[in-house]
Amino acid sequence: MRTVTELTGIQPDDFMVADFNAVKTLTDAVGGVEVCLAKDIDDSDSHLKLSKGTHNISGEQALAFVRTRHSVGFGGDLSRITLQQQFLSALMRKLKSNSTLTSPSKMLKLAETGTKALTVDDNLDSIGKLKDLGLELGKLNPKNLTFTTVPVVDNPAEKTPVTVVLNNSTAPQVFSLIKSDTSFTAVKQQAAKEKAAVAARLKGTKSAASAVRVRILNGGAVAGSAQETLTWLQNDEGVLKSENAGNAPANLAKTTLEYAPDQADQARRLAAIMGLSGSALKPGKSVQNSQGLPAMTLTLGKDFKGAGVPLTSTAGSTPEGVQKSTADKVECAK
Repeated sequence: MRTVTELTGIQPDDFMVADFNAVKTLTDAVGGVEVCLAKDIDDSDSHLKLSKGTHNISGEQALAFVRTRHSVGFGGDLSRITLQQQFLSALMRKLKSNSTLTSPSKMLKLAETGTKALTVDDNLDSIGKLKDLGLELGKLNPKNLTFTTVPVVDNPAEKTPVTVVLNNSTAPQVFSLIKSDTSFTAVKQQAAKEKAAVAARLKGTKSAASAVRVRILNGGAVAGSAQETLTWLQNDEGVLKSENAGNAPANLAKTTLEYAPDQADQARRLAAIMGLSGSALKPGKSVQNSQGLPAMTLTLGKDFKGAGVPLTSTAGSTPEGVQKSTADKVECAK
């Protein structure tokens, strides 16, 4: 846990460890999982011997599948990671297909197996807790469950690289998406909804910057962000009718701009200046500023990175070149 936090800056809330014996136990408990091979594999090291095509595997055969590395991809640990992601996707599809994750009785039996096969923290250390977690997972659509591998490059410190280090151009973006709870996968319905919101809220005339009247609140950004934004808007962008309104009543994950219908042109101007997405714009009502005049409310959330840094949403995207897969798709090991 310490290693993960030091490497990524992410503090996991809980953890669950499945060792090789857990793979055998859990696959036996669910009646095996279906995996796909793009070629014949006969690996003397992992003892996996399967022909090209789909197979239902469990027990020792499932263990051999997740241990295989020399016969897939580039023949290393990174290739084995991809294979293990395919296995976990298959396990999730199996649990969804036989209703295990939505049946309290089936989930209870699986949780009983889990207490023997898994190592968990104090928040998940009972059959009841594991059952409840499983039932919550049952609400998850597999197409929203994304697996990715941390971007790495060959270790430049080695003359003949045999280890890897983080790719500093893309790994921080991956960790940032995880910390901000941003989806790695663009779900079509969500993407269509976001696109419609952007089109409806950002399309139209924009007022002059000098006509924008806005109150700025800090709703989770670093201390001093509201004043920093006020100074930038007034000195650099000509939004003179702006003021620092202090702290918001509650913290927000995402920055928002609330405005009344007759302030839509002002909202579009401020959105263009700050790089706000359509989802950040919240049609609502105006509030009175310190002069008793109607104003919009800009609340800086935890996603705020600093004055002048665009806040356009990155939901549904990952840095270029980052490998990802979703649990709903069957991928064949190559």
